[in-house]
Amino acid sequence: MLNQEAVLRARQVIQDAAQFTPLVYSRTYSVLTGNEIFLKLENLQKTGSFKLRGAFNKLHSLSAEEKKRGVVTASAGNHAQGVAYSSTQAGIKSTVVMPQNAPFSKVEATQNYGAQVILYGQTFDEAQAYAQKLHRENKATFIHAFDDPLIIAGQGTVGLEIMDQLPEVDCIVCPIGGGGLMAGIALALKESYPSLKLYGVQADRCPSMIRSLEANRPIQTEATETIADGIAVKKPGELTFQIISRYVDELVTVRDDEIAQTMLYLLERSKQVVEGAGAAALASLLFGKIKLRGKKVAVVISGGNVDLSRLPALLSHTVRLPNIVSRGHNQDDHKKQNAFTQAWPHSIRRLHAAKNKVKK
Repeated sequence: MLNQEAVLRARQVIQDAAQFTPLVYSRTYSVLTGNEIFLKLENLQKTGSFKLRGAFNKLHSLSAEEKKRGVVTASAGNHAQGVAYSSTQAGIKSTVVMPQNAPFSKVEATQNYGAQVILYGQTFDEAQAYAQKLHRENKATFIHAFDDPLIIAGQGTVGLEIMDQLPEVDCIVCPIGGGGLMAGIALALKESYPSLKLYGVQADRCPSMIRSLEANRPIQTEATETIADGIAVKKPGELTFQIISRYVDELVTVRDDEIAQTMLYLLERSKQVVEGAGAAALASLLFGKIKLRGKKVAVVISGGNVDLSRLPALLSHTVRLPNIVSRGHNQDDHKKQNAFTQAWPHSIRRLHAAKNKVKK
């Protein structure tokens, strides 16, 4: 049964495989948002993201016969690495189907962890359809990236750790693609802590969970390419949809330029290498998409698998200083914007100045 007990069991299963990642207070982000901001650094997890948790929990449950047949999965990159690593540790053959435009760093890392990688399709959904075809043809066990009870339970251990580290937390902000991480955290905590607020964040170029909630069922959503490839899932899962619709308080979207600027901010101010999907939750607070004030907020930094060859494209998103003054907070907008300008990374301010000089 998929409930809090399943998450507690998953914590026991993965305790020697996954890192207990830091929850770090940030004065900078606290000042900028008017809250107490704590970063849950899953970018420091083994394989570079939270996905190891669910993958290890799922593979641990396989029978001897299932392990013998091997496993197949589809992923934009992070689940791929979690499955590859966990399979190799257990002596299981793994095949991973990834979109043809998957970041090279994620493809290479997945191969290095021991998986056979097949590049197919332009989106996660196309890659997943091909992986399911291989599952039917080869009888390998299919490991879903998010819509599986054991995957969801494994991801939920992030929530248990946050509560251990910050029992007085008021809100948790988390990125959403297929919904496994958010659903797992909700299962882990919401029944025991009903006053806890949960916020989900999607890329505005692929708001599949938001559109599905509007339709009252999981639906396929039109999407365009986004810097947050890790949450670019066109259709959420049946299980994740049910859990999120029941427990999550609000979902919002962030733009690619907001994500990109947050990635660079994390790099220069916090010395954290964070991928697009991993920066989405913090971006939602910095750019005022979630209206909070005076709260203790845990922000899940879900992954750090960045393809450094894409940095020039990333920089192209960051030459405009954003206005992240949170509206409706009854404060001096000018003073807050000035404080933000002083805190923003020097590299971005130099790019902004250079852009203005060119315009003149």
